[in-house]
Amino acid sequence: MTPTISIIMPCYNAATHLPQSVGSVLTQTFNDWELIAVDDGSSDDTLAWLQTHTDPRLRIHTQTNQGVSAARNTGLRLARGRYIAFLDADDTWAPTFLEKLYRALQLDADAVLSYCGWQNIGLSGGQGNAYIPPDYEKENKIATMLNSCPWPIHAALTSATIIKSAGGFSHRFTNAEDYALWLNIASHHKITLVAEVLAFYHHHTGSQASKNRVKAAYDTWRVKREFIDQWPDIVKPLGAQRINALTHGELLKRAYTCYWDRDMEAARQIFRMVMKTGYGSIKDWKYMLPSLLPLRWHNYLIKIFG
Repeated sequence: MTPTISIIMPCYNAATHLPQSVGSVLTQTFNDWELIAVDDGSSDDTLAWLQTHTDPRLRIHTQTNQGVSAARNTGLRLARGRYIAFLDADDTWAPTFLEKLYRALQLDADAVLSYCGWQNIGLSGGQGNAYIPPDYEKENKIATMLNSCPWPIHAALTSATIIKSAGGFSHRFTNAEDYALWLNIASHHKITLVAEVLAFYHHHTGSQASKNRVKAAYDTWRVKREFIDQWPDIVKPLGAQRINALTHGELLKRAYTCYWDRDMEAARQIFRMVMKTGYGSIKDWKYMLPSLLPLRWHNYLIKIFG
């Protein structure tokens, strides 16, 4: 029997986290789903753990290690549901996640994607506050979405037809691959907000793509620039100044964040990216130009001038 929702879970050396993530699927109040777990060449007990489950809704696919985008695209090819949800093997949902996001799409026949609020788990210093994104249909939609990735991969439910026609995930990005997909879908179709925190992003000491600050900054910038180049008529109303602020300006903000964190290796690389675009005020260039110097000289200038 064809399920209503296909859940795609890429798994790579995720045995430690699977009890939580798969457990959050098994406790969903909406139960007409299939979970496609794509074991992407794990060397731990991921596959063995998955094979202990007898729930017929769990489908297991194994492949050689090809990366998260390839694993998700494999899941898309195998998916039979009318709607698609993604859940990474180290993240979780509230029990009503599927029920409420599915209901939102049923209530708005024009919407092809529903999204919700989320919370970061495992971060200190107040970074774990719950967050509910804006209603992008009521905001300046394109500008707001160009500012940054609007929601994490597991905080949305999407029409399978739409997500497959959008081409799935690009293998060219190791970060922001989901952002490219969301921009493509939301810029051409209506989306709808479920204003509740129903998705949870778990930070831990393992490998997470978002930890590479330089790569994350560069890939996000590339996604924006490629979208702008592909759809000039969509972004034209924003004007060149606003577009530059949303692309180069946001890249510069990431550089400053690294700088004030004294992550100088990352800050210097991102500053150099911004300089190649020619963006920034005189004050900005005073911060950026020392990135062309050897690191020890740069650190010396910081020590002298602050």
